[in-house]
Amino acid sequence: MPIITFELKDLENLVGKKMTIEEIEDLASYGKGELDKFDKETKEVSLSLGDTNMPYLWSIEGVARLFKGLLGKEKGIPKLEIFKESKHELIVDKSVSKIRSYIAAFIARGKKIDDNSIKQMIDLQEKFCTSYGRRRKKVAIGVYNYKKIKFPITYKATAPESIKFIPLEFKREMTQQEILEDHPTGKEYAWILEGKDKYPILLDANNEVLSFPPIINSNYSGKIEVGDEDLFFEATGEDLNSVLLAANIFAQAFYDRGFKIYAVDIKSENSKITTPFMFHESMKISNSQIKKLMGLELKEEQVKKLLERMRYDYDKGKVVIPDYRRDIMHPVDIIEDIAISYGYENIKAEPLKTFTIGGSLEINKFINKTREILVGLGYQEIMSAILSNKKTLFENMNVEEFGLIELKEYMSETYSAVRNWLLPILINVLSKNKHVDYPQKIFEQGLVTVKKQGQVIDYQRIASASAHQNADFTEAKQALDLMMRLLDIKYRIIETEHNSFIPGRVGRVFVNDKKIGFIGEFSPEVIKNCDLDVPIVGFEINLTELFKIKEK
Repeated sequence: MPIITFELKDLENLVGKKMTIEEIEDLASYGKGELDKFDKETKEVSLSLGDTNMPYLWSIEGVARLFKGLLGKEKGIPKLEIFKESKHELIVDKSVSKIRSYIAAFIARGKKIDDNSIKQMIDLQEKFCTSYGRRRKKVAIGVYNYKKIKFPITYKATAPESIKFIPLEFKREMTQQEILEDHPTGKEYAWILEGKDKYPILLDANNEVLSFPPIINSNYSGKIEVGDEDLFFEATGEDLNSVLLAANIFAQAFYDRGFKIYAVDIKSENSKITTPFMFHESMKISNSQIKKLMGLELKEEQVKKLLERMRYDYDKGKVVIPDYRRDIMHPVDIIEDIAISYGYENIKAEPLKTFTIGGSLEINKFINKTREILVGLGYQEIMSAILSNKKTLFENMNVEEFGLIELKEYMSETYSAVRNWLLPILINVLSKNKHVDYPQKIFEQGLVTVKKQGQVIDYQRIASASAHQNADFTEAKQALDLMMRLLDIKYRIIETEHNSFIPGRVGRVFVNDKKIGFIGEFSPEVIKNCDLDVPIVGFEINLTELFKIKEK
């Protein structure tokens, strides 16, 4: 949950009126924010923002923009005038295409930056790159002294030892490889470029290094100081829309501060784009949709006024979305903003019109019985995240990848895929509890998601693992025998091959000729991969399929 801190006077200057702390607290709620603290002596305000999907609000400029709409000082999409000069070109070399493909840029000129402006700019930059930018992997940002740069700028990839420059706040030249190995910032973000044989670099027409994206700026042009009035901004990353969004958010923030914004032409081998890039996105909504979701009959002029307060443009059912927003995915998102602008407290409550009695689904009763059986056998239940990663699910388990659903955008590689079986999770838990005495007997019941023939299917499964010096196939089978007997289900085991288990000590579990799981002793490779040193046995059963069979 981002927290932004700013001076009360700075906010008042941006909004254009004196404000009380009570008024700020009330208006912040329209942006899903709340007052974190207020220092009466320094007049410093901190706001906690509850929606991590709206990075345009992570700055005082964004907050002031929202407040001006709510207060009626401005309405509709904020003004952003963009100038263009032909000399502002940034050339993207094809060498960077498979390393860090995308870049956006602009120039902000004509306003001397003071200490407070620098502080706010750095604060927004850090919050954006850390959270929305996934710790600089998805998006990283650099701001430079424009007067020290000669256009055109080149963005390319070079050998790690081929270029030397003085990194920000350092006194000696270093190669890119040395920066990753010896510089504190380089060591912190080296993981982003792991496995790359070349590294990104930004050079101006004089071959002066601007930065080593996404790691660090040069100390020459990448150091912003009080009094600088012409700035160059760039954002690099792995996702084009996110990079363009970063440029739009910062361009609007600089414009709100009084800067003039100049575009940069981004040229590559096969394309050209001018940034800041205006998405010009719009969406249709209808009165019937508003009534269905809000329960209100709103007139056309009411809808227009409510949306303009939230900084949209609106005309006859067409909603134009600000270019600094990419969080609007559906008309429901827009109608939510209409409801926020209208005020939930102003929506009249209605009595309940239906009455139902809750109860447990039969499958949940069945699942709970399997859990109780394993608890009775001395197994300790764990509860883990549904998200995992390829290393845990496949590499450590010595198996090829199968049926995996990966996240396109993730905050941590540890949670970059949806788990498609449970036993790797149990083995991972055991690897983190080597300090605990053996035997260790654990199980988990939960959801897994598997991709099969183009379909995504959810299954409820249960898995157990037992780790100690005498763990063997017989122990796992005895536990499975008791569970099946108490469920009144007959099953059989047929010997099979599975790379996670020892050959000859692994079997498929069948019920009525239907595969519903597997059981076995884990192989030495799996045990070694997870840095364990005791035998481990276990089984995994598909409870969704087992319940269907039992119901028949």
